[in-house]
This record gives sequence, C-alpha cells and structure tokens, in this order.
Amino acid sequence: MRSPKDFFRPLAVGAPAPVREVPARPSRMIHFFDPSNEKMAAKVPSMVGTVDVLLGNLEDAVRADRKEAARQGLVDIARATDFGDSTQLWTRVNALDSPWVLDDLITLVTEIGDRLDVIMVPKVQGPEDIHYVDRILAQLEARAGLTRPLLVHAILETAAGMANVEEIAAASPRMQGISLGPADLAADRRMKTTRVGGGHPGYLVRRDPAPGVDGTPDYGGDRAVFQQDLWHYTIARMVDACAMNGIFPYYGPFGDIKDTVACEDQFRNAFLLGCVGAWSLHPAQIAIAKKVFSPSRQDVAHARRVKAAMGDGTAAVMLDGKMEDDASLKQCLVILELAERLSATDPELAALYADASAAEGGA
Repeated sequence: MRSPKDFFRPLAVGAPAPVREVPARPSRMIHFFDPSNEKMAAKVPSMVGTVDVLLGNLEDAVRADRKEAARQGLVDIARATDFGDSTQLWTRVNALDSPWVLDDLITLVTEIGDRLDVIMVPKVQGPEDIHYVDRILAQLEARAGLTRPLLVHAILETAAGMANVEEIAAASPRMQGISLGPADLAADRRMKTTRVGGGHPGYLVRRDPAPGVDGTPDYGGDRAVFQQDLWHYTIARMVDACAMNGIFPYYGPFGDIKDTVACEDQFRNAFLLGCVGAWSLHPAQIAIAKKVFSPSRQDVAHARRVKAAMGDGTAAVMLDGKMEDDASLKQCLVILELAERLSATDPELAALYADASAAEGGA
C-alpha cells in the first residue's frame, strides 16, 4: 500500500504534479462528436463557445475499421482549433480491454496532451483500472514534457463499477468526475430494458384499490399508475461518491433524441440529485442541458434573499411564511456558487442573474 503522503506525488519522473483540487469549470453539457465523421468534424470550430465541453468519441459508435481515423481526426481537430477558455476538449478512449486503447493514450497525450483537458475511461470496473491509466498518463506526460496533468473521468456502466464506485472516485487525484452509462449498466445488471437512459413504463407503482360499495377493495376499479425512476439509486450513490471526494457527477446519454420533454425531465432529476451536467448526443439536447443545469432566475433571487436575511448564518428567520435556518443557507450557497461560476463564462446567464438581483432589490 502506498503511503497517503505519496498520493500527490507524480507517478513518473518528470511528470507534472497532480492537482490538489479539481477545477470547477462549467460542464453542463458534454457534447459528443465522431472525429472520423467529416461532417461532424467540420462543425466543431463553430461550436466552440456555445457548449461547455466538446468530446471526441473514439469508443462506441465508431466502427472498428474507423478507430484509427477517429484518433487521427481528433489530433487534427485539436491542432487546428482554438478552444479558448469557455469550451473544454475531452475525449473518450476505447475500453481498457480493447486493442486500441494503448495507441489512443500514447497518440493523444504525446501529440495533443497540451490541448486536452479530460480523458474519459469507459467501463471502469474498480480502482485498479484508474491506477493503470494514472501510471501510463504520468509516463506519457513526462515523455511529452507536459506542465499540467490530464484529468480522468470514469464511466459507471458495469455492476462491478457500481459496487466499487466509492473506491473509483477516490482512486487518483486525476479523477475529475464520473458519468452514469445507463445502457451498458442495464445490460451488465441484466435489467429488462432496451432504452438508452430514461425511464420505463413498466417500472411503476399503482395506487391501492378504492373501497367498493360493500367496503371491500374494488380490485377491478380504475387505479392511478405512477412511473418510477430506474436510475434514482444509482445516481444518488454516484453523487455521494463524487461529493465525498471533491469530484463531479454527471448523467450520461438520453437516447430518444425526439423526446425532448422526457430528456429534460431526466436531466432535471439528475440536476436535483446533485449532478452538474449530462451528455448531449444531438444539438437539440445542448439547449436542454444548458437550461436544466443552470439555476433559474427565481432560484438565484430566492437564494440571495435567504442569504441576506440570515446575516451571520445563525438562528432562524421566517421568509414568505417559511422557516429558513443554517441548513437553508447552506443549500442557497450551493445555488449562488454555481450561478457565479456559470456567469463567469456565460454572458446571457450573467445578465439573467443580474436581473434577478435587481428584482430582489426592488422587492
């Protein structure tokens, strides 16, 4: 076992020192693109500044005979594009048991490591997978002469990964966050759904039968049905694992592109549980993620009112007929910190939240 004192020491001679705190950069939407698809690749420069994260996907959705083209395509895009400060460049490499992942890491780190922010690792089973990637990245960073370490993002898409999620979150100072991968996780768990994310109409609770005329339950009468969330437990546990280790949780893909209503509902569920963003597979989902994972004007205005009313944060106050106390203030500070962070790179939100301040001051 390594000494805890060694946790923040580089794993290779000449590698940059690990980060001690993960940068809290906006990442409301992680927008996937296939670098081997010329039409998609051509749109990347125009998307810079409009999305928080652009991710060059090398794994699923890229055919085996297109893997090398996708890898080289990402290198070309990274070299030719100025991503500025408002858009991050991530990649999802191939799975660790694939024949392509080693070439992915060697090529990307040594050729465009200074332009990449995060490497997403699929199908992480346990902390040993992160340790493997951690050591290789340190060696390659030293070879490439990088001055900042690349961060690692794990995808939670196996039962073993779910069982080990706390250890995965704590495995390395490189850990940036974890995303839910619902489709692969469903298959690995042998769940009986073929959907990519979202709920299922068969996963429900039914209201108890109403009493009949004789007072006994009327089992044949109309009974309301309420669809349940397949992913509530998984997301909540993932959020806890991330929160206790200072990293960030994300909802993954929502596969039904046309069902924008259900997509927004699923994203909002994840946001309310503590996720900071979600994947977008189509441009239509970008606006949904931006809307859902940004606090509303009303929430920001309310949080500011509570903060002002609470003063030094002790005792309790009544505001609009509701009790607000120290715990309320802590909740409001989460909203205000997120609003401030997003405002720094999003002029529209900055104006919206400034308007919330004006409205609050006039109230």
